[in-house]
Amino acid sequence: MRGTIAIHDRTQKTLEQIPFDNTFVKLGADFFQSKSPDPVTDPYLVDFNPEAARLIQIHPGESSREAFVQFFSGSQVLPGSEPLAMVYSGHQFGVYNPRLGDGRGLLLGETRLPNGETWEIHLKGCGPTRFARGFDGRATLRSSIREHLGGEAMHGLGIPTTRSLAVIGIRELIYRERPELAAILVRLSDSHIRFGSFEYFHYTNRPEKVRELADYVLARHFPDIADEPDRYRLLFRRVILSTAHLLAAWQTAGFVHGVMNTDNMSITGTTFDYGPYAFIDRYNPHFTSNHSDTHGRYALGQQPEIAHWNLGKFGETLIGLVPAEHLQQELEGYQPLFNRLLRERMGKKLAIQVLDEEFTTLAGNLLRYLYETRIDYTNFFRRLADYQVDNRETRFESQGQKSDLETWLAHYQRLLDREDTDPEDRRKEMNRVNPKFILRNYLLEGAITKAIQEGDFSEVERLRILLQDPFRDRPEIFAQYKIDPDVYASDTPDAFIEHQLSCSA
Repeated sequence: MRGTIAIHDRTQKTLEQIPFDNTFVKLGADFFQSKSPDPVTDPYLVDFNPEAARLIQIHPGESSREAFVQFFSGSQVLPGSEPLAMVYSGHQFGVYNPRLGDGRGLLLGETRLPNGETWEIHLKGCGPTRFARGFDGRATLRSSIREHLGGEAMHGLGIPTTRSLAVIGIRELIYRERPELAAILVRLSDSHIRFGSFEYFHYTNRPEKVRELADYVLARHFPDIADEPDRYRLLFRRVILSTAHLLAAWQTAGFVHGVMNTDNMSITGTTFDYGPYAFIDRYNPHFTSNHSDTHGRYALGQQPEIAHWNLGKFGETLIGLVPAEHLQQELEGYQPLFNRLLRERMGKKLAIQVLDEEFTTLAGNLLRYLYETRIDYTNFFRRLADYQVDNRETRFESQGQKSDLETWLAHYQRLLDREDTDPEDRRKEMNRVNPKFILRNYLLEGAITKAIQEGDFSEVERLRILLQDPFRDRPEIFAQYKIDPDVYASDTPDAFIEHQLSCSA
């Protein structure tokens, strides 16, 4: 059983009926390499996501066809697709790397829906391209499952993200830090254009290509400003806005990306390219999920500043289109915008509407308390929702001084009182924005281990189903998939706290 849900809708299509509308290929050969995926022998389905299938109007029953794994493993070319590897460069850990590009991924094309929405279909791990830099062009089963579930976890939280249609297993070993099973991720995204896409043409001194790419992005993603006289400045403003929204969401969710290079920053403000990411167990602004990040460049607390730095690099590519002083003015708006959005999100997490200096002090003291006491970040907010609600016990387990918590709760109560908040209404409001379930690394690693060692993908499916709606219990669904909510909502065991990963994991 794969958890597919039958929907009888005339808009649902077979794989052969996907309505491709491939606009990126019209930019010309300077922007990509045309290439078909490398065929594989005996591909198999690891997990299929019917929720993502709906986005491109594929009937969920299509996943049971042999054609599904043939098309999405790259063994057969999907009708209407025009596979290509996109060219880009980027700053990696602050250092410019001119030789990047889709080394192991191919954009099959775009499908446009009747409502105007467009999704790109991409295969990650389907063989080397001319950008592979000597590597094998494959992805590990481990990393494919991580991205598959990471995107779905973020979507469940309401955070902009790429989606995953499926993971296709390949019966071959590839070598990373050790021999690994290979797989292909079928990724869906509103765009695969990155900051690094612009950097490639800027640093190779081709301003006319920067303009072409900017015009394409405007027409495709921001048509409402595409004809404005100052459209390129407005484009930069839109990218700053969407990036600030994304970073505020990351910070309050406790998400650590791990590799915030400019080639991993989407032009649409979408969480993109999941590598050694993590959702924090305990609040620690110094935590980085990437064990290669020895200086903590991409630690949780550094992410907003790194986003600002990356936006600066993107802004530099527009210097031939927008006066430098105008770009600087727009960039200076990022920090106050991010601060406002972060404050608003934290206000929702605490169910407080008046976001004045008192609130700022309250929020700052809370983060300091969580850092010092090492309380589980996610579960603290769920427990706080029960605070002062009739007949509900509020348990806070910590290693800190009880008086510190009592002092903070007294301050919190004063801010609630001035808004005359009903405790039960506050509880419901908080539980709508503070998840009960997150994709804890130890749960994810357990699912991956079961998949690799036993060929059992049930836990991958189980986590995907759980994280579709991480805010509430769903008894019927949980019974169907044998999900014990108490287990999946528990604090992370101490042995797995702040577990780090490599870029190849």
